[in-house]
Amino acid sequence: MDTDDLITLTGLRVHGRHGVFDFERDTGQDFIVDVALRTSTAKAAASDDLKDTVDYGALADTLAAIVAGEPVDLIETLAERLAAACLALDGVRSARVTVHKPQAPIAQRFTDVAVTIERSAP
Repeated sequence: MDTDDLITLTGLRVHGRHGVFDFERDTGQDFIVDVALRTSTAKAAASDDLKDTVDYGALADTLAAIVAGEPVDLIETLAERLAAACLALDGVRSARVTVHKPQAPIAQRFTDVAVTIERSAP
């Protein structure tokens, strides 16, 4: 029986240089990423073997490299890149990705700005 389980990684904080303004590209800022992956964990639970599940350490490294990598103007674009990386993992059926930009250049006082997307494997 195929299960529909959820593996989550929340609060991944990475310094990136994304944004539409030059100063955002020059100095950068911290971005926070949350992901939730739909997959089956039944095989991993039975085998107790890391190769049968999503390695969340490797996932964190992959996502961090994307955030720290090539700058984009919009966090929507960044979220798409992160979702694509999640969906490229074996067994991942869907990914919900939230990119937080708590230091966004907004004149008003605020706590957070975030974009959340949900994508499914073809």
